[in-house]
Amino acid sequence: MTHRVTITYCTQCRWLLRAAWMAQELLSSFEDELGEVALRPGRGGVFEITVDGLSVWSRAAEGRFPDIKELKQRVRDRVAPGRDLGHVDR
Repeated sequence: MTHRVTITYCTQCRWLLRAAWMAQELLSSFEDELGEVALRPGRGGVFEITVDGLSVWSRAAEGRFPDIKELKQRVRDRVAPGRDLGHVDR
């Protein structure tokens, strides 16, 4: 089964490049597990990442952006639990 990640980013804040970079990182790390990473434009300071519709990161709830290590760990926990991410897990 492949999974779908959606990154909703604020167009007013110009966070497209950040969202695109995170999408590229996730696609590189989970090339066998992910079938799609969608970039969804939003407004009002939104930056939210979901896997199969379930939130793994919300800037509103966390008060900040994820670092890529945190994001990969949270996505891994949904799409490939127990998988070692090498240096990311250290």
